[in-house]
Amino acid sequence: MTTEQDAAEQGRKQDPELVSAFVERFAGQLAEAGMARMPARIFAALLASDSGAMNSAELGEQLKVSPAAVSGAVRYLAHVGMVSREREPGSRRERYRVHSNQWYEALAHRDQIIKKWEDTMREGVASLGPDSAGGRRLAETLEFFEFLQRELPLLLDRWRDHRRRTFGGV
Repeated sequence: MTTEQDAAEQGRKQDPELVSAFVERFAGQLAEAGMARMPARIFAALLASDSGAMNSAELGEQLKVSPAAVSGAVRYLAHVGMVSREREPGSRRERYRVHSNQWYEALAHRDQIIKKWEDTMREGVASLGPDSAGGRRLAETLEFFEFLQRELPLLLDRWRDHRRRTFGGV
């Protein structure tokens, strides 16, 4: 059982200041890795929430941002598959949800992007020539992407097995 589940079962509320500190710290790290700041904050807030889902008003209130900022960030996160949208029961409002296997899903869907990069690198090697300095760099990059394509499915399979043993379920 996770700490989050323990707290929920015992009726304890999360300390908003501690949650906020985590959200900003993790969002900062995501931003350093290349994610835009507002989507990073939204993603971190959803990840840290008890339910894993919040509506626009809840996100805006927690992060002290405008509905427009939430909307743009959620649109990006949904586009890249990091959150899903769902309707609140009996309402026209949408809730945004992050799933417990989010990182797995994000990596599993990167193979399409990597395949495009492989194709572009292959064309680049052919255009520059495999014996040119640029062509050799592109060939090494291509080899790296091909390596990822071979190894990532095996790694994700091992993760699924590990997750099942550690957390149960599917």
